[in-house]
Amino acid sequence: MMLSSLFKALLPFKTLLIGSAFALLAGCQTLTPDAELRGTGDLGVVVERATGSVLIVDTSERAVLKRIEGLGDLSHASVKFSRDARYAFVFGRDGGLSKVDILTGEIIERVIQSGNSIGGAISQKGDYVAVSNYEPGGVKIFDSADLALVANIPATYQTSNGDTKRSKTVGLVDVPGNDFVFSLFDAGEIWTLDMVNDAPQITRFDNIGEKPYDGMISPNGRYYIAGLFGEDGLALLDLWHTERGVERILPDYGRGEERLPVYKMPHLEGWTIAGNQAYFPAVGHHEVLVANARDWTLENRIPVHGQPVFVMSRPDERQVWVNFAHPKNDVVQVIDTQSGEIIKTLSPGKSVLHMEFTPRGEQVWISARDSDQIKVYDTETFEELVTLPAKSPSGIFFTDRAHRIGL
Repeated sequence: MMLSSLFKALLPFKTLLIGSAFALLAGCQTLTPDAELRGTGDLGVVVERATGSVLIVDTSERAVLKRIEGLGDLSHASVKFSRDARYAFVFGRDGGLSKVDILTGEIIERVIQSGNSIGGAISQKGDYVAVSNYEPGGVKIFDSADLALVANIPATYQTSNGDTKRSKTVGLVDVPGNDFVFSLFDAGEIWTLDMVNDAPQITRFDNIGEKPYDGMISPNGRYYIAGLFGEDGLALLDLWHTERGVERILPDYGRGEERLPVYKMPHLEGWTIAGNQAYFPAVGHHEVLVANARDWTLENRIPVHGQPVFVMSRPDERQVWVNFAHPKNDVVQVIDTQSGEIIKTLSPGKSVLHMEFTPRGEQVWISARDSDQIKVYDTETFEELVTLPAKSPSGIFFTDRAHRIGL
């Protein structure tokens, strides 16, 4: 009886404590940023290059959610995502590196790390962010949590007369093993960068060809391919067998043919491998090259509307979508990967700069810079689903890239 009476006496205090705990939790929630409670799997970032801003977009609703300003010179910007796909790392042309919370729309951290940069990558474990720089030439590594500098790797090389110079770095990608790979435009080299205990270890591969201008990694992280602007062909490094050195592939595709003026360099991160075939833009030609992805021999040359810039595979690899350089950059063409034929030509607007597929490929989003718009198409029917306004849009990046090698 005495215990029962005591329990009844303490019951109001128990209720008070529970209520206080809930009140405390509610109070903690009000102290967190004003972010919608939602996942990020159907979100993306669109760069507005002329205004130093980005749009946060929802691919399920096909809508713009937020605009984030104050990101500097985005004339050649790219975006990578954190491992949890909540944060976007924006790499600006002015050397700016910004960490953006795509749920709250806030800039978490921002550093000016060089005079002129050209893209970046995030490591396999998500702990490092690497930036590729033109000026001064080299790569810098930052802690992804707070953008603290971890390592500075100058891209130095020896000229033929013995002088030491620094090269522009291009084609920076992440690869398995928490490593990075990039190319030296001025030196004609490929470097692998192994981040062991915050101490970078460099392996150099020289004499790979003249003026490597960009690079890509195969979806499985095995093959790194650098495009060469100074000569025909491509340079391939098999990361499973680096002891074999760099191999030249497709060395004769343009030999004996007059190149057209190159108004915009192709982007190798937009090259694609579909099944056993690799699709490349032919520099200085109105063609998409098709190579055997097992032995890298040329299998086909597909005539297209203009000089290709991005050659991108739909996730199911049934289609390859191609956009083009100035002055024929108001058109996108679709190639059927089974027949090798063009099955559709679309006109999304003036100055088409980029394309991005939703994770399962049912939609493609296309930026038309000079029309100030983004077009969204159904990739099966080619129906235009929506037109979204944007200020000089360029790169489009969806969060599924957070879980893909090299993207």
